[in-house]
Amino acid sequence: MNQRTAASAAILTIIAVIIGIVLLAMWGLPRYGVYKQGLAGEAELANAEYSRQVAVREAQAKKDAAVLLAQAEVERAKGVAQANKIIGDSLKDNEAYLRYLFVNNLADTKDQVIYIPTEAGLPILEATRMDKANGGK
Repeated sequence: MNQRTAASAAILTIIAVIIGIVLLAMWGLPRYGVYKQGLAGEAELANAEYSRQVAVREAQAKKDAAVLLAQAEVERAKGVAQANKIIGDSLKDNEAYLRYLFVNNLADTKDQVIYIPTEAGLPILEATRMDKANGGK
């Protein structure tokens, strides 16, 4: 009988351990699920925060680039304005040079109609000259 009692005690111990494991699992698994979801939520929040920081930094970089490009454009415009002023000042009261440039550029105007203003400010029209040059087409 002693062996039977020992076997019964071992079986009862195994059953008690199995029941204990099942009860521990029933108690622990829901808590682990909540813990796991909490960690997943924290990871998702950290990822969203990082994505937001990246987007903010990209937007800031675009803004900084736009400001610098605008400043460069202003500087370029200042340079163009200075160059135009220098050219304009050098051409003031320099009718002979302007006439020289006009005559030199006439060589590049083959088959082009040039309108020259007269004293009245009206151009001399030579529309028929091109027609005659093309054989009356």
